[in-house]
Amino acid sequence: MTMHRICALDDLSNGAAAKFEVGKHVVAVVRINDKVYAIGNRCSHADVALADGDVDCDTKQLSCIRHGSAFSLETGVPSTLPATQPVPVFVVEVRGSDVYISDQPSLNAASSAPRVRRAQP
Repeated sequence: MTMHRICALDDLSNGAAAKFEVGKHVVAVVRINDKVYAIGNRCSHADVALADGDVDCDTKQLSCIRHGSAFSLETGVPSTLPATQPVPVFVVEVRGSDVYISDQPSLNAASSAPRVRRAQP
């Protein structure tokens, strides 16, 4: 895993998402105060750019603009339907005033977290 500088911390707007390419991946990067999160930029349900969605700073979630599925910025796990599968999460480091992101998804809580399940008829 290699860490890549993507921008200065001040380049990220608080409470908003931005899209960056890191290695072979496109990630949605979110700043909430002095903490920065990075998750895969594609909704696992509808192949829509998550960086275009809304950030909920209180719950640390990023919502898909198409159907409203909300993904945890910490685990990548969706908390609402229609998405049922997590998106990848990437390691973020703030070094001084610069933001670095790993070029590979991390092994995180999403791999063992419960998925949102559809009710059976």
